[in-house]
Amino acid sequence: MRRSSPLSLSPISMEKGSHKTQSSRICYLATLSAIFWALLLYFHFAVLTSNNVEDKLVKLGQFADGRVESTQDTWISDLPPPGEVQPKQAPETDVSLRLPRKVDFPEKNKSEEEVAAVAEHFPFTRALRTLDNKSDPCGGRYIYVHDLPAKFNEDMLRDCKKLSLWTNMCKFMSNAGLGPPLENAEGVFSDEGWYATNQFAVDVIFSNRMKQYECLTQDSSIAAAIFVPFYAGFDIARYLWGYNISTRDAASLELVDWLMERPEWKIMQGRDHFLVAGRITWDFRRLSEEESDWGNKLLFLPAARNMSMLVVESSPWNANDFGIPYPTYFHPEKDSDVFVWQERMRRLERKWLFSFAGAPRPNNPKSIRGQIIDQCKRSDVGKLLECDFGESKCHSPSSIMQMFQSSLFCLQPQGDSFTRRSAFDSMLAGCIPVFFHPGSAYTQYTWHLPKDYTKYSVFIPEGDIRKKNVSIEERLRQISPEQVKAMREEVINLIPRLIYADPRSKLETLKDAFDVAVQAVINKVTRLRKNLIDGRTEYDNFIEENSWKYDLLEEGQREVGWHEWDPFFSKPKEGEGGDSVSSSAEAAKNSWKNEQRHLG
Repeated sequence: MRRSSPLSLSPISMEKGSHKTQSSRICYLATLSAIFWALLLYFHFAVLTSNNVEDKLVKLGQFADGRVESTQDTWISDLPPPGEVQPKQAPETDVSLRLPRKVDFPEKNKSEEEVAAVAEHFPFTRALRTLDNKSDPCGGRYIYVHDLPAKFNEDMLRDCKKLSLWTNMCKFMSNAGLGPPLENAEGVFSDEGWYATNQFAVDVIFSNRMKQYECLTQDSSIAAAIFVPFYAGFDIARYLWGYNISTRDAASLELVDWLMERPEWKIMQGRDHFLVAGRITWDFRRLSEEESDWGNKLLFLPAARNMSMLVVESSPWNANDFGIPYPTYFHPEKDSDVFVWQERMRRLERKWLFSFAGAPRPNNPKSIRGQIIDQCKRSDVGKLLECDFGESKCHSPSSIMQMFQSSLFCLQPQGDSFTRRSAFDSMLAGCIPVFFHPGSAYTQYTWHLPKDYTKYSVFIPEGDIRKKNVSIEERLRQISPEQVKAMREEVINLIPRLIYADPRSKLETLKDAFDVAVQAVINKVTRLRKNLIDGRTEYDNFIEENSWKYDLLEEGQREVGWHEWDPFFSKPKEGEGGDSVSSSAEAAKNSWKNEQRHLG
């Protein structure tokens, strides 16, 4: 029997076959359609939205404190482009620690539910949720501390003789970094809590205080901020003189490589990290690769620019460092130690209208110290404690504190750089500080001092002394006794937040300089995280060179403009002299030379 050809099929059989073919085609098309839509959705979520939160941070230009930079700023150019893998990228870790895919931020006026849905995509949401747990006293305050290799901290203390070229720092490392106890033969101090603390010892004091912090956690996913216990100040102090730039930079480079390999870093690319250095910022801002240039380049490293660095003097033109107080000699163990001291400062009789402790700067034509010294010498109500190399009462904490305690006003001109330890010693003595440059306090210690500087200090512009030869005595006599009393009370009330409590104990209710700084860091990281979730920035048109202005803004202000202090912080044009980063670096070099003097 001949096999039928397809062309010889009957109409009935052809109709049945047609139904089968159509059904198969429909199934086939449906399958293709499903695959197409699946691929389209995958392309949308996995390719178009492949940028993670780190990319969003870079595009927004967010700083560690939530500020946003201008598109012309050089910071972005230093960071890897979005999607580019950074050197020493950490291997993939637990999914919970990976950065999420970029999500669409909610439009304005969206509901809380919609905002909450967006928040779920961010790895720091769990940390933010602790804020809402009212039963947890540490909610929103947890700190995670990196367990660094000993070479970044403890090994430096073991080799303490190398921490300074001229000073044996080993004795200053005793008592958890407070130094040896001070004798009180003249009755200037309290009976307990006073130590010969080195002005550059904040690295170890802060780290030891952190060990007593009540809200430490080993779960980084709930941390409000992450602390890096690197002794950056001690590290650079070892190599400031006689070492090449490779040696000066080595530990900083190793540190950032170590951090970038950690899963905790990848959550926000370090923007939730902070570290402390008990030196001025210029020691970490080398401008070139010239061997003769000062310091290291820690604060110019791209990774370090993401972190917040707390220093005793910050840069007014950069956004990644923040000023914290120099250590004083007073480190109380309990609240009552502070209360007793405050009450004693209130009752003191002060026979001098003003006083100054310091040395002239004959090689600095812009310094007004020589004129201040001359005015002190000519005045019957001014007290002078001249400092210089060799034997001097400026080396005696007792002599210095005794003079401050007997003065209504204490003059605080610039030292080799903007700031001086003396400002904090004088306020500890209940003496009203007189500043001559806003960079000496007002733009430096915005976390610790009131924004309204007239409440606790007097400001006399340097130019009034240098060019107009204004009489300091006459200016101070114009302040009424009632106002002087109110200002002194404000200074005395500030004492707790300007001192570092004994790291081996904990104040009961008072917040010291450490507590204030840690809370400020937490607040900045929290604002940054919330801004990321909300899809907004903290400031409009942020310009890093104007960093000093942003902390002076009033509540609700988002943009800076002209400020009366602009002349103090304007950078000179090429070929001109004046205040600049380079001159500040030179000041740092002079400060290091003069550190044997008590006040610098």
